[in-house]
Amino acid sequence: MASDALLHAKEWSLNDPNPATVAYVKALITKAENGGDQAVQELQCLFPPNNTQRIGFGTAGLRSSMSPGPLGMNDLVVIQTAQGLASYLLHCRQQSKDTNPITAVVGYDHRAHSAFSLSSKQFAMYTKLVFESKGITCTLLDGYVATPILAFAVCNIAASVGIMVTASHNPKQDDGYKVYWKDGCQIRPPVDAEIASAIIEKENLLPWVDYGEQLRTFAKANGGGDCYGLSDPEQTRLIEDAYYQAIRDSGLVVGIDGTSDCQPPSFAYTAMHGVGLPYAKRSFSTFGLPPFLPVPSQQHPDANFTTVPFPNPEEKGALDEAMAFAKEHGCDIVLANDPDADRLGVAEFNKVDGKWTVFTGDQIGSLLGHWLWETIGKNSEQPVAMCASTVSSKIISAMGQTEGFLFEETLTGFKWIGSRALSLQNEGYRVLLGYEEAIGFSCGGIIPDKDGISALGVIATMAHAFYAKGKTLTSHLQEIYLLYGEFCSDNGYFRCDDPAIVKKIMEQMRNGGKYFDRVGTYEVDSVRDLGSPGYDSQAADKKPTLPTSSSSPMITFRFKNGCVAQFRASGTEPKFKYYIELRGQPGENREEVSKRLDTMVKVILEELLHPSENGLITPSSL
Repeated sequence: MASDALLHAKEWSLNDPNPATVAYVKALITKAENGGDQAVQELQCLFPPNNTQRIGFGTAGLRSSMSPGPLGMNDLVVIQTAQGLASYLLHCRQQSKDTNPITAVVGYDHRAHSAFSLSSKQFAMYTKLVFESKGITCTLLDGYVATPILAFAVCNIAASVGIMVTASHNPKQDDGYKVYWKDGCQIRPPVDAEIASAIIEKENLLPWVDYGEQLRTFAKANGGGDCYGLSDPEQTRLIEDAYYQAIRDSGLVVGIDGTSDCQPPSFAYTAMHGVGLPYAKRSFSTFGLPPFLPVPSQQHPDANFTTVPFPNPEEKGALDEAMAFAKEHGCDIVLANDPDADRLGVAEFNKVDGKWTVFTGDQIGSLLGHWLWETIGKNSEQPVAMCASTVSSKIISAMGQTEGFLFEETLTGFKWIGSRALSLQNEGYRVLLGYEEAIGFSCGGIIPDKDGISALGVIATMAHAFYAKGKTLTSHLQEIYLLYGEFCSDNGYFRCDDPAIVKKIMEQMRNGGKYFDRVGTYEVDSVRDLGSPGYDSQAADKKPTLPTSSSSPMITFRFKNGCVAQFRASGTEPKFKYYIELRGQPGENREEVSKRLDTMVKVILEELLHPSENGLITPSSL
């Protein structure tokens, strides 16, 4: 096994264009050959004995730690991936006999690993070199860009494909390679699997040309300037201008009331050490909003994420620094983008009790859905639709039933939300909102993907409207619950490193194909299983309407008391997730519903998951 790892590492070093990672691997090889057990172990981790093992091409692309070898994000892996993608695009054109040129657009964030000389920018430059080696025109956006800008750019310049090099909200050691199809939506089946197959074809695993030498030539010719002259500043400016114009054209910009005697809200904003600040500033300007106060310690791109190890506004404690800054400066609301600015977190300070409300993704989605219906949907000449992932709150569904707009549920992930939104648009609907509980929102149909930039402006405009009436976001949310019912949720996860345990738990819930008609004392109304071949007791043919998957199954229990409990394994992390929501009975207040939910969650988790028996680690909140 050790000799296999050594051989693989030596082959890798011959093709890797990065001197820093080559030197690191060669040093490990020398230590291993001289009997260094620790070096042998590290080589076996970096270069698995099975030469076909490599970083998985999962949710819309790649995501892993920046490190040498086929399991990490590094220059050679990116070159191989770009070559596979370029080959796939050329194959598609050949099969379709399309005579239009293939084009690509690439963006990148600030991720970097200084010791290995790896960075999102370098990965983006190599991607451009790969595409252009095959005659594919590739626009490399200039400077750090937010993911929504890249998604918008795909359609704006009619590109065949878009690549965003980012690890979004992952820890600092990670980077990623996110692929968008020509419709501006993340790739989905069967395209994703076909690209993955193209990447591992032998001719795509070996560099077609010496890209390292090409990059050094560009660097020398351009004096080492930013991106060595490979990026296009003018095209980037035009795309960004068009994006903000699309916001203005969408109907999202409704203005603010400057005549009220009530104190308007003030905002603190954190970019979470990411790229969001200039985009957030321009969003506020586009929406006609007074400037916010940026959190100084987190406003600039910082690859080390100095003040927050998990730069996800959802994570417990992630907003602490921003909230402390906001309180010190008298700000009412904290707005937070994750590092690539596709997600949005919101928190509001209660000046009466001195406490913060950190809104969940479902709560933000509820506020956005109601606001977009009231400001745009009610007077729309087109039929209106909204979408949410199946693990998100059912309150938008209840809203749609009451107000008369279409609501559609999708699989988890914005590739499904975005693709369904595009389909609904083609059917003549005005899709005002797509959202997932993991603080991802698409407002007004600007892009079929998460967009924390436009959502930021919508939330801030909404807050101005409520504060002008002497209300807050929190008090208005309670009014929404009074209109459509109290919806209380408990979303969380158990850490689970063994896929076999996940499979065992799923089989336990299936109960030999009989499922359960009761969990504890709670009667089950229906069950949906999105594993293969799939099952839904509500359907006449017992087949679910949503796609099924043997590799990423999800089971949903709908209870007769209005509770919905859903279970799935994460596709990117060692987590087994649960999403449990209870809709209150008429006349119940939120505390009553929340207490009933707490009691029910304990029973459901114990009876269906058997945590201690299956070795699940203490649950954490999502």
